[in-house]
Amino acid sequence: MRNARKRLAFTLVELLVVIAIIGVLVGLLLPAVQAAREAARRMSCSNNFKQMGLGIHNYHSAYNQMPQQMSGPALGVDAGVWGNAQGNATCMMGNSFLVGLLPFIEQQAVWEIVSNPYNDGNGFVWLPFGPSPDADQGDNYVPWITEIASYRCPSDPGTGLPARGRTNYAACHGDAWWAATYNNDTSFDYGPWEWNYVGYKESSWLSTLARESSRGVFTVRQVSRFRDILDGLSNTIMCGEIATDLGDNDRRTNALNAIECNTIPNYAVQNFGDPLRPQFWNLNLSPDLSIGNAGWTARYGRGFRWHSGYQSNTGFLTLLPPNSPSCAFNTGDWFPDVHGGNYTASSRHQGGCHVLMSDGAVKFITDSIEAGNQNAEQVSRNASAVTSRPGAKSPFGLWGSLGTKASKETISDEF
Repeated sequence: MRNARKRLAFTLVELLVVIAIIGVLVGLLLPAVQAAREAARRMSCSNNFKQMGLGIHNYHSAYNQMPQQMSGPALGVDAGVWGNAQGNATCMMGNSFLVGLLPFIEQQAVWEIVSNPYNDGNGFVWLPFGPSPDADQGDNYVPWITEIASYRCPSDPGTGLPARGRTNYAACHGDAWWAATYNNDTSFDYGPWEWNYVGYKESSWLSTLARESSRGVFTVRQVSRFRDILDGLSNTIMCGEIATDLGDNDRRTNALNAIECNTIPNYAVQNFGDPLRPQFWNLNLSPDLSIGNAGWTARYGRGFRWHSGYQSNTGFLTLLPPNSPSCAFNTGDWFPDVHGGNYTASSRHQGGCHVLMSDGAVKFITDSIEAGNQNAEQVSRNASAVTSRPGAKSPFGLWGSLGTKASKETISDEF
């Protein structure tokens, strides 16, 4: 009887079979690992929002109001000389609500620099609350170029220049922007104030116009309180997520410049999109894009300046569903984004974005949320349809209703 030979290794066939099995397992598990990582990033993003919600409520408990969108000193220093080394040395009511929120999200160190005079070491002392957010001088102001981790979504890969401190969280301005009260020329960011080349002063007629169309929780340069949210804190969006611009001509983050978006909310949806890649602009059609001019990219890029109250930086509307194309109201001047526009909520998460409700709850809203008549006029005194006049319920369905604070819509659907 012969003794069986002792095997010392795998045969070639067995080795190939083992390798094939390992390859199949890796192929099956890799998407699951990637999905698990994105789920973790999405949870971290949600936690950031929860901390912001808690901070806003603590701020309200301390000051009986919410942190103001576009706040700070109203007057400039040598304001008539834009870009001068010492011009616009005050923020001129340009700071976002995220600035006032700093000490309530454990960013006391940054807040202490912002709220006190700051010596830059070169012989110039910045006044409290820093320079104007869209002025070149801010490039040398340390707090403005500091990126706050709590204001970033881990799923957003945007980093570094030309941005100066990115943010992925923005204020909800409701279902209309008050520039809609004109056909051709106004500025969203003036709110109830007007510019007189020295600073800002209150204006009664601008206050009236702003009050009619500023239907969201955050109203530009005006005090907001929880008592003003008559639709209920749990039924009203306070903040939303925005994706930052990556320089890739994404329709969500690089807004189309078009005066038509004032009367046709979904104008950017209907025009200039790439039919084969709907997320991007069709450059063959030469769309006029907001930050196509490199000189303005750093100032008005989507989410590029957490400290800036300009809508392109830290604001959004609830007209079009999340991740829809954005459109800037271009009046033909040299800085169109100052005038606001139909900027949408967006994110790098699949299928939707987070919103922070006024009661502090965080919800994930899908791109398919019911958004009413996308061809409807936004609410303004100049609207031809009675259903879009001041005081009307939102014409933009559930999504629009969630953005208004006191229009008395009934929220009967789950979201």
